[in-house]
Amino acid sequence: MGGQREKDEGDAALLRAVAAGDPAAMGTLYDRHAGWLHARLTRRCADPEVVREVLQDTFVTVWRSAGAHRGEEAGGWLWTIAARRLIDARRAQERAGRLETTPIDTTRTGTGTAPSAPSAEERVLTGLEYGDVGTALDRISPELREVLRATVVDGLTTRETARLLGIPEGTVKTRARRARAELRSALAQLTPSPMGGPA
Repeated sequence: MGGQREKDEGDAALLRAVAAGDPAAMGTLYDRHAGWLHARLTRRCADPEVVREVLQDTFVTVWRSAGAHRGEEAGGWLWTIAARRLIDARRAQERAGRLETTPIDTTRTGTGTAPSAPSAEERVLTGLEYGDVGTALDRISPELREVLRATVVDGLTTRETARLLGIPEGTVKTRARRARAELRSALAQLTPSPMGGPA
């Protein structure tokens, strides 16, 4: 545990140095975190080129906005940036795919010319930013929202989530239960039938 605390404090110091424009600190931060970020992004996206671009964009964002880090666990902060960059990349791919197809016949023809349909996971990820799920998520508290993202979207175990967010496992379980209940309630307030039809 002491080792983890020292690592967290070291990351916070690195981020302060990055905010001050120290490229050596940026290199150290990259060496510490790029490996696990790459592995987790790869679990979420099968395209290695997209993963590479997202990882690069993540650290460019860190370089530009390290001053916005408010002392929270660095791994969680970095992953939030990476996950958002991945959502942006997928959204851009989806838009590009739509431009390549004629919009008139996409719902009526089964010719196989449409781009590959987004997976359920991709739809959920996009829903976290847009649509009813995104709106509902905005209505629950940030600490519940980050637990929900880690356990549901990232598919992390309770232990992994606890390590990522720097909170006890029991707290993860409690927050996950509360987050699901609050999300259900928020969705119910937005629309009586949030599914709207077959997926």
